[in-house]
Amino acid sequence: MSDVGLVGGGSTPRPGEISLAHNGILFLDELPEFRRSALEALRQPLENHFIHLTRSRAKVRFPAKVQLIAAMNPCPCGYFGDIQTHCRCSKEQRQRYLARLSGPLLDRLDLQVKVPASRLFEKSVPGAAHAERMTSGTLPAAAEVHKARQLQRLRHQKGLVSARTNSQLSLDELERVFMMSRAVKQDLRFASERLGLTARGAVRTLRIARTLADLDGDEKGTAQHIKVALTFRLIDIWREQTHGTQAT
Repeated sequence: MSDVGLVGGGSTPRPGEISLAHNGILFLDELPEFRRSALEALRQPLENHFIHLTRSRAKVRFPAKVQLIAAMNPCPCGYFGDIQTHCRCSKEQRQRYLARLSGPLLDRLDLQVKVPASRLFEKSVPGAAHAERMTSGTLPAAAEVHKARQLQRLRHQKGLVSARTNSQLSLDELERVFMMSRAVKQDLRFASERLGLTARGAVRTLRIARTLADLDGDEKGTAQHIKVALTFRLIDIWREQTHGTQAT
């Protein structure tokens, strides 16, 4: 897909897929296979929820508030980290593959999770039983999500924060509503340095941790919420492993 097709443009500016998906979901499959320039053009609209297109004939602003969902393989052969099939890629090949995605773009993907591969002739997909248990017991039900959103709105009504949802909180606001101890701040700093998180990545991790605490009904938040939030920085973990002496 061209840059214009994804974010919009043309001699007479027209909206791209990110604007056509406004208030909905934009799904990009095989993310590293997209043109680098097209992916980089997503950065500004993902942050600001609109996109400016300037042409000789007109200046246009299109809305672009989307829930971005993307899928990719962990490496060119697709088996890095697989427990049954050995990865055939060298460390250099994995590094080049992950390098197709810039750090600033990855910073804007809050939740990065590994999906188990489906095996031919298996009666069930690996992890299906676990997923079923999560669906029935541990995944947040609608009532729990509603309570978590109520806690967020209550903080806004009290004037503690300027936004109604955690996804829009600034670092100062997060520190105010998370009530992190010095030890918790040190743990976050150590993990951020090890994974090479940017300031934006660390802030987004704190937003996830604050949301996890809300789902637990915990007004203060704990170090455990931050540790769980850090597990959602999967690609940062892959990069740390890939640049190490041995990938695991």
